[in-house]
Amino acid sequence: MNHNPFLVTAALLSAVAAALHFACIAFGPSWFRFLGAGERMAQAAQAGSWYPAAITATIAAVLAIWSLYALSAAGVIPPLPFLRPMLCAITGVYLLRGMIFLPVLGAYPGRTVAFWWWSSAICLAIGMVHLIGLMQVWTNLPVA
Repeated sequence: MNHNPFLVTAALLSAVAAALHFACIAFGPSWFRFLGAGERMAQAAQAGSWYPAAITATIAAVLAIWSLYALSAAGVIPPLPFLRPMLCAITGVYLLRGMIFLPVLGAYPGRTVAFWWWSSAICLAIGMVHLIGLMQVWTNLPVA
């Protein structure tokens, strides 16, 4: 089997990100704080609010689905619906999130500059891994 290593790596990175989000839900406010969700989210989780878990579970589920799409494009699992446009969108979201950290710095109070730098660098790196893999398999991907 000849699986695209960049897309397998991209899938692994998205899966790790999903697992870290699920860990926030499982392990509570200290994990929300450690992973940079902000003090408001941590305090809401500590107070028993449903909101932090719901938002975090949604993000984790999206990341898990993105992992499956990367595995599909890599040839590890069968082709998923809309593989080409979905992989383009996923790659675009990671790259955009990696590049727009400066404009969003002030939009989310409670998160540190270090959080924005690190999370943006991670998203940009994951986006680049996706982009390289996507370029390598582009002609082999179903159009729809």
